[in-house]
Amino acid sequence: MDGRDRVGKPLYERQNEVVAARNAVEGICAGGGDGEGKQGGLLFFSAAAGLGKTTVLAEVRRIATARGCTVLSARGSEQEHTVPFHVVRQLLQPVLASCTEAERREIFGGWYEIAGPAVGLFAQQTGTAAPDPQGVRDGLDWVVTQLAVRRAPIVIVLDDAHWGDLESLAWLAAFAVRAQELPVLVVLGYRPDEVPTEAATFRELIDGRSGRPIPLHVLSPEAVGELVRSSLGAEADDLFCRECWAVTGGNPYEAVELIAKVQDRSLAPNAESASLLRELAASARGAGLVKRLERLGHASVRLAWAAAVLGTEISPELAAAVAGLPPAEAQDAVDRLRVARILTGSRTLEFIHPLVATAVYQAIPPTTRTALHGQAAWAVADAGLGVTAAARHLLETHPEDDPHTVLQLRAAARENLRLGAPDAARRCLERALREPPAPEDRAGVLYELGCSALLTAPAVTVNHLTAALEQPFLDPALREDATFRLAQAFAHNDQPARAAAVAGAEAAQAKSARARLRLQAAHYLWLAFDAHEAQASERSRRLVRLAEHVPGKDIEERALLCVRTWDAMLRGEPTANTLAIAARALGLSYTDPDWGFELPSLTALSYMYADECDRAEELFSSAIAECEQVGWSGAHLSFGFTLLGLVWFRRGMLVEAEDCAREGVRLAERVGPRVPAQWYAVGLLLDVLLSRGRVEEALRVAETYDFAPPYPNAVAFPDSQTVYGRLLLARGLREEAVAQLAAAGKRLEAKGILNPTWCPWAGYLAIAIAEEDPQGARALAAEMLRRAERYGTPTAIGEALCFGAAVDEDGQALPQRERAVKVLSRSPNRHAYAEALIDLGAELRRDGRTDRVAELLFEGIELADRCGADHLAERGRAEMAKAGLRLHRQRTLAQRRVSAAEQG
Repeated sequence: MDGRDRVGKPLYERQNEVVAARNAVEGICAGGGDGEGKQGGLLFFSAAAGLGKTTVLAEVRRIATARGCTVLSARGSEQEHTVPFHVVRQLLQPVLASCTEAERREIFGGWYEIAGPAVGLFAQQTGTAAPDPQGVRDGLDWVVTQLAVRRAPIVIVLDDAHWGDLESLAWLAAFAVRAQELPVLVVLGYRPDEVPTEAATFRELIDGRSGRPIPLHVLSPEAVGELVRSSLGAEADDLFCRECWAVTGGNPYEAVELIAKVQDRSLAPNAESASLLRELAASARGAGLVKRLERLGHASVRLAWAAAVLGTEISPELAAAVAGLPPAEAQDAVDRLRVARILTGSRTLEFIHPLVATAVYQAIPPTTRTALHGQAAWAVADAGLGVTAAARHLLETHPEDDPHTVLQLRAAARENLRLGAPDAARRCLERALREPPAPEDRAGVLYELGCSALLTAPAVTVNHLTAALEQPFLDPALREDATFRLAQAFAHNDQPARAAAVAGAEAAQAKSARARLRLQAAHYLWLAFDAHEAQASERSRRLVRLAEHVPGKDIEERALLCVRTWDAMLRGEPTANTLAIAARALGLSYTDPDWGFELPSLTALSYMYADECDRAEELFSSAIAECEQVGWSGAHLSFGFTLLGLVWFRRGMLVEAEDCAREGVRLAERVGPRVPAQWYAVGLLLDVLLSRGRVEEALRVAETYDFAPPYPNAVAFPDSQTVYGRLLLARGLREEAVAQLAAAGKRLEAKGILNPTWCPWAGYLAIAIAEEDPQGARALAAEMLRRAERYGTPTAIGEALCFGAAVDEDGQALPQRERAVKVLSRSPNRHAYAEALIDLGAELRRDGRTDRVAELLFEGIELADRCGADHLAERGRAEMAKAGLRLHRQRTLAQRRVSAAEQG
């Protein structure tokens, strides 16, 4: 004996488990009463059915409660594993129920509207943007963290985790790792062979990523003997005890049930009774349990079946309704089931053990089981428990061509989407499709099914929306919406050309002017993102004509103007023209559930490339706040941080740009590998690292995220191929760099992307070929400058001048460097200006004209340091040393000049 459970019964051969539990609880209770210094942790108990996980977890709860911990407890359910956030609600609802509404809002903070529906506090309002699953998980992280701050230490105990719903397991798998930094202990009990394959992140957690599970083993003959004697008396003989062990295999649950049967039969624990044990043990499980249940009478069987269908936390009234029993007869059946050790509880019923629940459920004849699930669906709905609770049962029924079932499942799908559970919504809609819906409703179900998987499985969305568009009874408005979403799905599946074709074809036959303009905007948007577009010039001409007289008074017009703004910038039209179009395009929401974030992002970026970085920063900061407010914490928020980082990069503030890029990478990692968000974020991070001179680190990042050919079919910025070519060039692999940069230039030229400030491939290619083909390098730089001057921003012109000076003939670069410094002094890009200053200082030193060298180098180094351009600053200091100068003499003057430049 090595511990006692919650009712004082001894725990046998569980010393290691109890010690581990006690040590883990003591670990989070260490330190002062304010929670500081307490260490969180993970504790996993792995065992087959009946080996005592529940008893051990009860001991964990007892130890934690005795030490003053706040215990959050839940149990997975075989019947309710399809109910999203079922486990989360069990964990959090009891502790939140003791709070006032004001306290709950304080705990949730800004996550109240996002995570509140998942916890079951309220239903999210219709018409609002549904949170993405990652946003809900982030909100739950926040809530538990706040509880840990207020009620530390926290012990989270989840029994039968293998039956947890996928949404709860996905959250818990991510949070459990971070919980180690909080006064939070996460304790899990599960059957290792029954963890669902779909719960990938949860499997990673328990398979050793964060801790080694503690396996529970069968009891030894000696331990079973102690158990027998503690219950039946010390006189129980050895043969009897040994036979108890043999027939149960040392399984604690089966041993306890066997002993209970011996007591019920008033058998003496001796050798004579030992021969009866095998038959008694069989009655506690499988067919024996079923026969024992049948002997209790028809009413008891019906009520047990109803309870098995309902799952956990069973209301006696609800069980009676499902069983079709009057109250008095149902109560009598409950009493008999309690005496028979099948059910336990009074106000809320539960099976005495999950093994019993499983055996009873499996014993229900299939047709009867299906009918009971149908009856349960109606009973749950009538009891006011909500459409999602009813839908769990409808998923188990056979199709019956029932329109009401279709309506219920569609309503449940919408509710699940509002919870942030698109996979649960998909299951409901797939079942609704099998009912089947009426012919006139089939397209609507297919459309909703496709939309439910838009962000998580765009390829699946394509199939369902294509099927929706093939339906004979298709309302024109639904046809327009389905086409629009199908184009989005193709685009998110890295098929922008197909996205544009679908939208364009439908626009050509749209009946209303509004629908036509909406689809045309989508058509031109996805053409803009098609990296391999063949008719770019013609497309630009059509877009110019279409947008020329559009004032931007409604959302469709502004959408079109966003694309026109972007196209004008890419083609390098004069900046004033681009900004005039952009002003008419403003006003789209980043979280518009229809249009998405792409269009307003294009307008904001156009401001940035036009050297209006303050405006771009304002717009992207607003976008991030908007995404966070509605709980979009996945790809949308990753793009938000990446594009904000791009603005900082354009300012030359490399440290801030790197921070944003890394946050973009972190958020993109949670979405999946090689997704568009990751290409953007990693590309920016590499660009920043190379600008800071950290080539080796850039190489490691590229290898970690497989940033290499093949590139995505969609346009990414910064341009992936150009960034990769720049990385090759930094490594000294000139031949390989030339191949990549030349290919990038050919592709971008064909695409009509002529603005050198958007992608300076020509400048890097000029540097790469300068030694072997100096004339060709100078021609590239000259064309780059011509295009930059047409576009007209100081940044574009100054950068082109710097590239030209880098490949100019010896002694001919000075005029370009002089002009670059003058032009870049008006640019928001402080890093480019710092580099121009240092390059000019170095050029003057080599030319023997030392009168301005000190001033230029001092100012350039100060600015480089402020930008985080460490390598550039070191180069400046090396030039100073060659000129025989010392930094401290002129630092104050340089600081004043840098501050004045920044303020100006």
